[in-house]
Amino acid sequence: MLNNYDLEESIQALLANSRTSDWSIVLYNDEVNTFDWVIDCLVKYCGHDEIQAEQCAWFVHTKGKYAVKKGPQQSLKPICQTLIEKGLSAVLESEYE
Repeated sequence: MLNNYDLEESIQALLANSRTSDWSIVLYNDEVNTFDWVIDCLVKYCGHDEIQAEQCAWFVHTKGKYAVKKGPQQSLKPICQTLIEKGLSAVLESEYE
């Protein structure tokens, strides 16, 4: 049986682990990139299939921005950087900011 200290420690460890995956790559709409280019980038760098990438592109276009991928910061950071290098307007955001 866990005492209060062990229970609190376990809860804190779970919360810390859950926060590491609460990051998103947010893609912003722009007037430069074509739908085809955005879709190609989402397929190639985010691992989306064609349908998912097209849906994300439409969300970005109609809403102005959309979280196209979620996960741990350390795995999303290089993907986000690559999207930026490919000319897309992307940022890495924490859900706790």
